[in-house]
Parts: sequence; C-alpha cells; structure tokens
Amino acid sequence: MKLKALSTAMILATVPMTGAFAAGMDRSGQSIAAFLQPGNYFEAGISVLDPNVSGKVKNGYTPSPSAPASMVGLQNTNLSDMADDYYFPAAALKLQLTDQFSFGLLYDQPFGAEATYAVNDQGSTLLGGVGLFHDGNDATSVEVDTQTLSVVLGYQPTENFNFYGGGVYQTVKGDVQLRGLAYGGADNFGGYNAKIGEDSAVGWLAGFAYQIPEIALKASVTYRSEIDHKVTIDESSIASVGLNPGTVINMHNGQGQTEITTPQSVNLDFQTGIMANTVAFANVRWVDWSSFSIRPHAFGKASEAASTQLTQGAYTKGFNLVDYSDDQISATVGVGRKLNDQWAGNVSVGWDSGAGNPVSTLGPTEGYWNVGLGVQYSPAPNYFIAGGVKYFMLGDATAHSGAYSIPGNAQNAQVATFEDNDAWAYGLKIGYRF
Repeated sequence: MKLKALSTAMILATVPMTGAFAAGMDRSGQSIAAFLQPGNYFEAGISVLDPNVSGKVKNGYTPSPSAPASMVGLQNTNLSDMADDYYFPAAALKLQLTDQFSFGLLYDQPFGAEATYAVNDQGSTLLGGVGLFHDGNDATSVEVDTQTLSVVLGYQPTENFNFYGGGVYQTVKGDVQLRGLAYGGADNFGGYNAKIGEDSAVGWLAGFAYQIPEIALKASVTYRSEIDHKVTIDESSIASVGLNPGTVINMHNGQGQTEITTPQSVNLDFQTGIMANTVAFANVRWVDWSSFSIRPHAFGKASEAASTQLTQGAYTKGFNLVDYSDDQISATVGVGRKLNDQWAGNVSVGWDSGAGNPVSTLGPTEGYWNVGLGVQYSPAPNYFIAGGVKYFMLGDATAHSGAYSIPGNAQNAQVATFEDNDAWAYGLKIGYRF
C-alpha cells in the first residue's frame, strides 16, 4: 500500500468545491494539498456554483415607521431566488528543489459574495414597485471578489516530516447597493451605494505535515493569518441618510478610507490507507468570521447618527454593513478508491456550521450539509483529469439588516426568512507530474 501506488486516489480527494457554499464569504477552502504532493506537480481547476436561495418576508415584519400602513400586509410574501451563479478558478505549482527543500505557488479566490434580489419578485409589487429589496428600478445587490497568491517554502528533514511557511499576497474589491424598505427605504439606507476600490495587502501562512508512505498516511495543519486592507470606498446615496430625510449624513459622492480585515483560518487535513488502493480522508476548517466586519466610513457615521436618533441617545455606536456573530467550523469526510491504472473515484459528506443566525440579508443561509461524488481519469501515469459534483442542503436562516445590533431593535431588523434552499456545485481539474 505504498504512497506512490495510491497517488491517484489521494489527488482525487482534492477535487475543487471544498468550500463552495461555506459560512460567511468562504469559497475555496484554501487547501494546501497540492503543495504536499510528491515530486514536481502542477494543477489547475475551476468550480461552478448554482445556488437556489429564496424566502419569505418574515411573519410579523413591519417596515420602517415612514412606510405607509398598506405595507404592513407584506409579511409572508414570497421572495424569489437572490443568489447568483458564480465560478472561481484555482491553480498550484509545486517544485521539489532537492530532497529536503520544496517550493510552491498557490492561486485561489478564497472569499467572495454574489447576490441580487430580483426587481420583479413577488415581494416587491407593492407601492408602485417599491418593495422589500428594491426601489422599483434598482435591486439590492452585492459582489465581493478576492484573489490570493501564496508563495510557500517547505523543509523536509526526513521522509516523514514537512515544515512549511510563506507569504500571501491578496487583493480585494467589491460593489454593494441597498434598496427597498428592508433598509428603511430611500429616506434611510435604502438608497445606499458602495464601490470598494481594489486594494492589495500581504499576510502569511505556516504549517507542518507528517506522513508514513507505507500506509498512505498523511496529516497536516495549516494556519493562515488575517490580512489587513485599507480600501478606498466610493459611497453615495440617492438621499441623505437618517431616520428622517436630510437629518443626518449626506453621502452624495462621498469617499473615505475603510479597514477590511479578511479572517485568519486553520485547516486540518488527514488521510490514511484503509485497504489496498483505498484511502479515507478528512478535512476540518476553522475561520474567524466573528472578528470580521465591513463598516464603510460614511456608512458608519450615518449609522451612528441613526442609532443615536432611534434610541434617543442611549446607543451611539452605530452598526456594520456586514458582520457575523459566530466563527465557522466545517468538516468533510470521504473515501477515495483507485479502480484500475486509469480510473479512480470518491464519495464524501460535508458539514458547515454557518457563521451565526440571524444573518445578513446579503447572504441569508446558515451552514449546510452536502454530499459529493468525484471521478478521475488518468490517460498516463503522470497526468489526470478529474471532475466532481456536490449537492448542498443549505441551512434555514432569518435575514436582518445592519440595524439588528441596535439594542431593542433586533426584532424590527429581522426582515425575511429563507428555508428549504439548496445548491449544486461542479468542479473540473487537471493535474500533471513532471
């Protein structure tokens, strides 16, 4: 049961989509597995996600005080699918420079968001087209993209141990617009726009791995640091932002610098041979989402003024555009089997805790369960093509606006429920040994 004989099945355990619909804005899962492959190795892959996330206006929800009484009847009204399809690529190059030193380049898109509330959904047909998540013309939407390039150096003092670390270069950019009564309408935050200019920053990673080739055992732990970005955000609003028109911050063509810190994480990976040509594998991931938030400069000033006014001065700290209450823990377990010299397959089951509930209206799901199937074809011993599919059963969630954190306002800020949603993920990868 040598490691070499099982390399096909073990590569299969890294089919894309590991974190395709995870908590917070987690996407790629930030795997280090390609760097731990024996010898010189290259891979490139792409994952595609097709989610279905729909819901209803929360029973008992009442719009902002400025909304007409006719709007009180919108609870339990259907909200159509708000989660957009998206894809993300990944690539890795690993070079075994000597028996003891290795070098790697890992590219992925670790964090992101893609969502749009449909202008013509059933929950937005009141008041001449002004609804919960749009103003009759534009819809609430979010798009956040990150890219990461990790440069990794490894030291293998013996066949069994591998100590590695390196630098991480990351970029982030995004666009957000809030529309509709869920954010207080155009008189408050329902006309807010934020364009996050692209910023780059650096962090680091470190870890170690242990392997016993004779039984195809390999275990690793990898830590990735948080990365601090100072981004310029162009903020604007179709109206002055506050509880009443013109009473607080005017954000017409505003611009300010904001700190965004992408979260630290830890990955634990394990695999072992369980019979000839068969490996069991597991991955556990922790992400520090409870420390993550986005509060653009002008938005923050407006939220402080709004919370002060709403609580008559009892609470002046405002609220965030996006934040999470809990850390994410996710796990995947499965079995990979080499069927013959050309074909291998795997099955897996995954779970994700989510990052707290209620959740932001910009990402209204709470964790998941998934099941996955993968297949790999190797025309020659030194290269392969692998594909996989996963089905996600997404956790039910209650969605809230940012004003949820204002004391005494939690119930008011819960605007919609999202239940019985799912997603399909598809992955394709090629690998080459040289």
